[in-house]
Amino acid sequence: MSKTMKAIYLYTRYERSWHWLQLALISLLMVTGLEVHGAYALLGFERAVKIHNLVGITWLISFAFFVFWVLTTGEWKQYIPTTKKLFSVARYYAYGIFLGEPHPVPARKESKHNPLQRLTYLGVAAILLPAQMLSGFIYWSYNSWDAWGLNFLSLGIVAMVHTALAFALLSFVIIHVYMTTTGHTVFDHIKAMITGWENVEETIAIEEWEKGK
Repeated sequence: MSKTMKAIYLYTRYERSWHWLQLALISLLMVTGLEVHGAYALLGFERAVKIHNLVGITWLISFAFFVFWVLTTGEWKQYIPTTKKLFSVARYYAYGIFLGEPHPVPARKESKHNPLQRLTYLGVAAILLPAQMLSGFIYWSYNSWDAWGLNFLSLGIVAMVHTALAFALLSFVIIHVYMTTTGHTVFDHIKAMITGWENVEETIAIEEWEKGK
């Protein structure tokens, strides 16, 4: 049976701009961060450090704006964690998607993220990103540790934590990029993040628990 599709305006201009800005900032942080750690020589150590610090501060500011936007627009409801249909969604991505099965929790304006996305994005936004930014700020402020009473810290351990969190973030980005190919076409999700319009199945109704009320 053919699927009846319709296009809905799912992502606002701010969401799309913020999304692509994050990709650019994280990419720059990865490239310069690896050079700072001696993985290769591209920009030169001093220039890589300066760019890394500048981009890191920009990233922190953009994240603060995102938190403000989420809290003031009510979009925080999109991240309310739930285990309802969680295993159905996990099964879909692991198995059902290759059989052409319909998505158990398709995207809607009232519910942009499925249960697996909610848990993942909440973990990234509430734990991984703040931890990465905090470790980066502490690393950056090394010369002020004595004045701030942080001289009990080890620079090596802080650097190790910051690097480990960076690789965790890189893993998320790789998986996230792969997940963008799991739409009705390979480029459907990417196109939606450019135009804001997402193609969804018209026949599947949204349930009350998905609305985040």
